[in-house]
Amino acid sequence: MDVAARERSFVRVAGPDARDFLQRMVSNDVEALEVGDACPALLLTAKARVIAPLVIWRRADDDFLVLTEPELGAVVRSHLLRMRLRARCEVEPEEHAAALVFGGDGIGSDFPGAVEVLDAGLEPTLSAEELELRRIETGVPRWGRELDERIMPAEAGLDRTHVSFSKGCYPGQEPVARLHFRGHPNRGLRVLELDSVPDHDAELVHDGKVVGRVTSAARRDDGSVVALAYVRTEVPDDAPLALAARAG
Repeated sequence: MDVAARERSFVRVAGPDARDFLQRMVSNDVEALEVGDACPALLLTAKARVIAPLVIWRRADDDFLVLTEPELGAVVRSHLLRMRLRARCEVEPEEHAAALVFGGDGIGSDFPGAVEVLDAGLEPTLSAEELELRRIETGVPRWGRELDERIMPAEAGLDRTHVSFSKGCYPGQEPVARLHFRGHPNRGLRVLELDSVPDHDAELVHDGKVVGRVTSAARRDDGSVVALAYVRTEVPDDAPLALAARAG
C-alpha cells in the first residue's frame, strides 16, 4: 500500500436541503450517492469554465464534505454561500489532514487507483515528486497547471469523470451538454513522451505550426520525460511533436 500526503481544503454542506442544493450546484449526480459514497465533480461558471474541481463525499443523509484544492477552499465556500439563497443548509470550512492511499479503503477520489483518507496519521511512502510523476503518467489534471478559469471540462477530459449527462440543471450545464452532444473541444489534454523537461507553458510544434502547450512534466528514474500538454484535436495522437525553440 502506497501513501502520499495531499494538501486539501474542506467545506461542510449540511442540513435538510444539502443534497438538493449540491445537486443544483455541481456537475455530477449527488443525489445518486449513498451514505459513504463519493464522486468527483466540478463547480462551473454559467459559461462552463472551471471554478474548482471537487470531490463530494456523503457522510450522512444530510451531511456532505466537499474536498477541493488547498487554495480553493475559500473560493468554493464563498461561491456556495452566494448561491445558497433560501436553501436550508450550513456551508462551513473544516480542517482535516488528507492522504492518498493506493490499494486501500477510503473516500472515492479523483486520482485513478487511489482513495483519500482523513486524519488517519499515515506516514507517506511516496514523495511529492513520485506522486507528481504518477499524476502526470495517469493524465490527472491539476489546478494551476492544467486547470484554471480558462478551461472547459471536455478540454481536460473531465466530462468523462466529473460530469453527469442525465442529471438536472446546474450552472454551466448547457455549454457542457452542447459541446458533448453537438461538437468537440478544439484542444485536448494528452500524455506525451519528451526528450527533455520543458518550461511550463512551452509551445509544441507540428509541421511548423504551434499546436499546443506543455502544462506539466517530470523525469522518470530511467531519465525519460513524461508530460501533460494541451494539443489541438486535429493533430493525430501519433503525430511527432517538437518543443518550440526558446528565444535566445
